[in-house]
Amino acid sequence: MVASNRQALRGGGDVSEAVFERIEQLLARYGAAYRVARHAPVFTSAEAAAVRGAELASGAKALICKANGQFVFFVLPADRKLASKSLRASRGWKSFRFADRDEVHQLTGLAPGAIPPFGSLFGLKTLCDARLAEQTTINFNAGDHAISISMSYTIICAWSSPSLGRSPKVECGAAALGPARSMPRRRREQRLGVRWRSSPRGYRR
Repeated sequence: MVASNRQALRGGGDVSEAVFERIEQLLARYGAAYRVARHAPVFTSAEAAAVRGAELASGAKALICKANGQFVFFVLPADRKLASKSLRASRGWKSFRFADRDEVHQLTGLAPGAIPPFGSLFGLKTLCDARLAEQTTINFNAGDHAISISMSYTIICAWSSPSLGRSPKVECGAAALGPARSMPRRRREQRLGVRWRSSPRGYRR
């Protein structure tokens, strides 16, 4: 029962694996260097940052919204929130709302929190927050709450539409990461059960 519930939270094992394989194929096509980590399932941005041993701001958070009747895919740093009111005004959208869980699943086959930051994988227009470019490396869940990918933002930027500008910071977001970040990275990864592997063009620890 626990296994089946976990699988449901991930969005379905077969779909998750298929999305992960499509991501790897996409990155291979562009010769992108990246690392893959398999770890305990994480369901919040703070949990993901802690298990990866990374800053919260390096997480690429994917959100799906509906603007003027069309679904739009947003990517922003995990320590930020989408400024929906100002965004709606600046874009001239008459209607704007976040997609619900059922809509997210219908569009991606995945559960919220497992969605990678590639709207093109799901045929969705993508808008990125400019602050992601400030990160040397970004991290994201790769179709599964227990799989993370670490890579340069440059590749994602090349596949995305013009940026959103800068979203407001979630001030309380980083508080939970203090104890985890205080440990040496290698020891922290061992403690959290992170197992990294690199792409052929990437690097190994």
